Amino acid sequence: MRRSIALAFAAMLACFAFDGRAADASGEIRLGTVTDLSGPAAPYGHAVVNALRLRFDAVNAAGGIRGRKIRLIVEDHQFQVPRAVQAATKLIKRDRVQAFVGALGTAQVQAMLPQLREAGIPNLFPMAASRDLVQASDAITWMSGSLYYDQIRAGVKWMIEQRGKRAVCALAQNTDYGEEVQQALRDQLSLHDQSLLAVATHRPTDTDFTASIARLRAANCDLVVLATLLRDTLLPMAAAKAAGWDVDFLGPSTTHDYLLAAAPGNATQGLYSVSSIALPDRASAAPDVLAWIEAYTVRFGSAPNAGAIYGATIADLAVLTLDRAGETRDPARFTQAIRGISGWRDLFGGTLQDFSDGRRQGTKQAYVWQLQGPRYHKLTDALGY
Repeated sequence: MRRSIALAFAAMLACFAFDGRAADASGEIRLGTVTDLSGPAAPYGHAVVNALRLRFDAVNAAGGIRGRKIRLIVEDHQFQVPRAVQAATKLIKRDRVQAFVGALGTAQVQAMLPQLREAGIPNLFPMAASRDLVQASDAITWMSGSLYYDQIRAGVKWMIEQRGKRAVCALAQNTDYGEEVQQALRDQLSLHDQSLLAVATHRPTDTDFTASIARLRAANCDLVVLATLLRDTLLPMAAAKAAGWDVDFLGPSTTHDYLLAAAPGNATQGLYSVSSIALPDRASAAPDVLAWIEAYTVRFGSAPNAGAIYGATIADLAVLTLDRAGETRDPARFTQAIRGISGWRDLFGGTLQDFSDGRRQGTKQAYVWQLQGPRYHKLTDALGY
């Protein structure tokens, strides 16, 4: 059964095969990614890379893009900025990649940008969501979904207007990502004549959140906004549960993942997350989505998480861009190709993406979800602020 579904998936991908014209003198299309394969964000990093390989290998098996095969070169930064810079140098100077795709980590991606700009290499659809990546005058980055800033503003607006929240606090990493979430929170609260009641910060590698939860509880918060990943979402929610504190938690897309649904002791139940992507449910998924899930599971020996869904979306957009660009050594061709993408929706039912009129992010909208039992339930249509 698994083999037949996987074959069906391969056949489906063949429908997207390209015209097979002869390869030009440059041979293969070399893409690079710098991600976390052995640090705190490794569950995302591995899944994104898996999904990229699944899509690119299917394209190569169908003849490549205009006869050229895609070669993906992966480097591990262990979620450390200096390692990210070193890895970017290798990919640019030794491997001579033509574009970066799906690079992970806000601080890590920002640290690599000067090298990418100097080399004229496009930064396609990174797994980072900082405004700096798309607002710089010489931006070379395109985002495949909403930013953390957009997600938090939309989600907090909804929580205030629909859930009556009046005492909003934050639990945030002491990173650029954490600062971005806090800024979004303050900007949105100001429109509701509210201020940020209390903030507890932590390092991405911290494991003890007892003091942070006690501090926020003492402030009488009725909503805790998270700037966290997986482990530092689970642990503080578990600490709140152990302390008998019943408070609502809301986070951006980094808190929207199957792995949190499986948390021991139901610690993450009730979590609100704001994300542009939809996590497919096997019980209701369309046949093409089921085929993708099966193909991923058969090849990699585990079910896809949210990182894999993002990776699949990034891969589809990258393939579409590469085919439209044709000449992958000219950054201007990338820009022209991406600007032609509008009204595009991913396989899984995420928000519509539109890069026309110079837009560098596909959407500013997101859905509000709540974790109920083994899955996230969508509470809203696509929201802005």
